[in-house]
Amino acid sequence: MGRTEMEVGADGVAIITIINPPVNSLSVDVLNSLKETYDQALRRDDVKAIVITGEKGKFSGGFDITAFGGLQGGKSQTPKRGYVAIEILSDTVEAAKKPSVAAIDGLALGGGLEVAMSCHARISTPYAQLGLPELQLGIIPGFGGTQRLPRLVGLAKSLEMMLTSKPVKGEEALSLGLVDAVASPAELISTARRWALDILERRKPWVATLYKTDKLEPLGEAREILNFARAQARKQGPNLSHPLVCIDVIEEGIVSGPRAGLWKEAEAFEGLLHSDTCKSLVHIFFAQRSTTKVPGVTDRGLKPRRVKKVAILGGGLMGSGIATALIVSNYPVILKEVNENFLQAGIGRVKANLQSRVKKGRMTQEKFEKTLSLLKGSLDYESFRDVDMVIEAVIENVSLKQQIFADLEKYCPPHCILASNTSTIDLNLIGQKTKSSDRIVGAHFFSPAHVMPLLEIVRTEKTSPQVIVDLLDIGKKIRKTPVVVGNCTGFAVNRMFFPYTQAAVLLAEHGTDIYQIDRAITKFGMPMGPFRLCDLVGFGVGVATGKQYIEHFPERVYKSMLLSLMIEDKRVGEATRKGFYVYNDRRKASPDPEVKNYVEKARNMSGVSVDPKLTKMSDKEIIEMVFFPVVNEACRVYAEGIAVKAADLDIAGVMGMGFPAYRGGVMFWADSIGSKYICSRLEEWSNKYGGFFKPCSYLADKAARGALLSSPLDQGKARL
Repeated sequence: MGRTEMEVGADGVAIITIINPPVNSLSVDVLNSLKETYDQALRRDDVKAIVITGEKGKFSGGFDITAFGGLQGGKSQTPKRGYVAIEILSDTVEAAKKPSVAAIDGLALGGGLEVAMSCHARISTPYAQLGLPELQLGIIPGFGGTQRLPRLVGLAKSLEMMLTSKPVKGEEALSLGLVDAVASPAELISTARRWALDILERRKPWVATLYKTDKLEPLGEAREILNFARAQARKQGPNLSHPLVCIDVIEEGIVSGPRAGLWKEAEAFEGLLHSDTCKSLVHIFFAQRSTTKVPGVTDRGLKPRRVKKVAILGGGLMGSGIATALIVSNYPVILKEVNENFLQAGIGRVKANLQSRVKKGRMTQEKFEKTLSLLKGSLDYESFRDVDMVIEAVIENVSLKQQIFADLEKYCPPHCILASNTSTIDLNLIGQKTKSSDRIVGAHFFSPAHVMPLLEIVRTEKTSPQVIVDLLDIGKKIRKTPVVVGNCTGFAVNRMFFPYTQAAVLLAEHGTDIYQIDRAITKFGMPMGPFRLCDLVGFGVGVATGKQYIEHFPERVYKSMLLSLMIEDKRVGEATRKGFYVYNDRRKASPDPEVKNYVEKARNMSGVSVDPKLTKMSDKEIIEMVFFPVVNEACRVYAEGIAVKAADLDIAGVMGMGFPAYRGGVMFWADSIGSKYICSRLEEWSNKYGGFFKPCSYLADKAARGALLSSPLDQGKARL
């Protein structure tokens, strides 16, 4: 159980320490203990002043997120409204007749910063992180942060910190007025003690933050700032209400006074805690942290081996992106190409990726030079003799990849990990001509590889657990979220989402306007609709991957000639400025009336006719007809044991395809709708439009029992 402890020094300063490893989170136990300890300090005559700090170099990481599930499900009792923000922090800490100072090291996030802001002064170490990231979880600060932060740093900066969830470091916090002084970790407590006594002796100001007004703009100006923030919030998150609630709560405090603001904050926090958005984002928060737990792999006590040098084959878009991700994280990289021109082009792409960082102020020129020096080019395998890992990122050609892996086996040391970035080809096929199947693994990055956060680690039945542990470690070090999946066509993400574009094409051929489909899907929260996505990746890729699915899943593929017809007329997507959209010099997409002709031709070739029902569809119907087949395929992927947990598929969809995190991922979203409803709709469409929509046996079984799709699998039935 978390707690607080108090130690009173000879100087009369009580040090109250928050203890709840690993980040001293504020569980209900800790908060109750804080109140009891504080009341005790106020009663004791030998206590003149108080310093609040956290154990082992961390002030507090905020409210205990693990408690959210219990509060949302009614399994644990929600503290009475205003108990923390008003009873503990305002009426006990801030209103105390003894001064208090927060001594901040490591982090003061969320509720942690809110505790610190209720003290009469704050001392921080230079690199401590201070912030209010609650909006990332679909809630707002609930312990007075919406009222105190604007009064310390001003309205504009406080809105930026809350709405973006970005923390500031100690040095910046000092310049903003969020903290009163900066001290080294070794001198933090002694500085805070002296400061507390100086407040008592009136040598330093005794400030109740809640009633500070010098940083607040006049009402008219404040309203302008708030209205601008509202417009930005609506633009950036049109489906999200909690950023707007946060702005309303801040405004209440400015208009009606901080006490009224605290009560409105407490009421809003309670409401948002039970919202679908909060439940979804909390699910994603924990799902992301659990992808590195793989039964039978990460529970065997294996330690990751040190990877000192990585080689990459292929300097195209993917290869150069992977090289960028690695050198930015201090891995020396050898980039191999087939000739000097291709090699220089690949190195040029890496340079451009790094220069983009310099331009955005995310990298200094000095760091640019140092990072680029980690990259070496090569035209042969001689320099591969001491590499610890190779990532193959050449075109999707089976015989080429087989030849490469046979060569790698000859030139690389026997411990070297042999990874492929293939997005669809079976790894067993790639490694067929080698005797190294235990060290062959998929390292599937998403484009652009140095930006997209997901890394699919694909294992075959022969891949050694050690290799997976090594790759999980590398994924973490290059700041990716790694998800371990099984070996099949398309692996997890591409396989789950292959029906996404196919469903859209099916609708188009049956009479739904393609631009209406894209608009509905974008409104739902996807970064772009399926047709705009086709343009982005290029029709050649679409046709090539489509062939893989026709070959492996012929009974449930919707076969259409639409892309092939457009390719014949040199319309291949954004690269040629013509696809489903036309593109101007700035790559801005506009609808093209000519596309209707291609849809009509494809319709005639498919032998289907316009369905009047599908020409007048609502956005809700479009979303269901496009995403329920994705849910259906996700169920197959899960039932086959390709993914260890349903939550891994949620993370894969969010980070690999941009499925909205605030909907919780494909499986979580499906469970919020219900397996019965999804199954009945798919059956209805299957009867009318064919096998593409037919519910799989896993989904049908769950629907018959009214069960959750994401419930744990009977591992005996899983393939891996």
